[in-house]
Amino acid sequence: MGVGTGIAGLLRRRAGLLGTRLRQRPTQRRVFQAGTVLCSLALAPSAWVWCAAGDRVGTVESAPAAPVAVVFGAGLDQGKPSPYLEHRLVAAMDLYREGKVQAILVTGDNGRVEYDEPDAMYTYLTQHGVPEDRVVRDYAGFDTWDSCTRAHRIFGVDRAVLVSQDFHVRRALALCEAAGIRSYAVGVPELHDVTWLYGGLREVAGAGKAAANALLRPDPVFLGPKEDGIPKALAEAAKR
Repeated sequence: MGVGTGIAGLLRRRAGLLGTRLRQRPTQRRVFQAGTVLCSLALAPSAWVWCAAGDRVGTVESAPAAPVAVVFGAGLDQGKPSPYLEHRLVAAMDLYREGKVQAILVTGDNGRVEYDEPDAMYTYLTQHGVPEDRVVRDYAGFDTWDSCTRAHRIFGVDRAVLVSQDFHVRRALALCEAAGIRSYAVGVPELHDVTWLYGGLREVAGAGKAAANALLRPDPVFLGPKEDGIPKALAEAAKR
């Protein structure tokens, strides 16, 4: 093989590789663009949640007065509030003791006989000094949207302070606002451990569901008749 032939072959091979790369670049560009669009769509609901919450997330100290505190369920440990749920209940008690709320609505899952978040929350609050007639239970708060829309439609809550962990409370605020409740949110701080990280990751998927709920405003799993627990609690508060 001559030198000229070898060089010519090398040049042809390099030209072929260059042509292949040039043909691949539009495909790679389209793949990159498609990936960017999909990521943007996936994160858009989270951005909506943060924007919808605005500056209405704070602490017990910064919370404005409102008739009702809404505490969302967060699991049980052998029938008693989990540590995360206990921290929410403590924040709600602080709101009550400081006179910032007059009643507390505890909303959670009671879908099974052996699992009863609202009663566990009620027991904790009343054992720690909150009067029984100021704590109202919603047994059908199966998710955040159900809790928010039932609070408004069933219990008549129009204005409230929401209590949950800091990674969840913005979504709760956005959903309660969509449900018709003027809200301020107390974000309960937690150590950034594995549980906190898992909860934060769940919020990415939860934000998508929240955006759909806010847009479509479906009925909760259980709607049922209106209940007078909150009006009665507020009436009792007005007597004192």
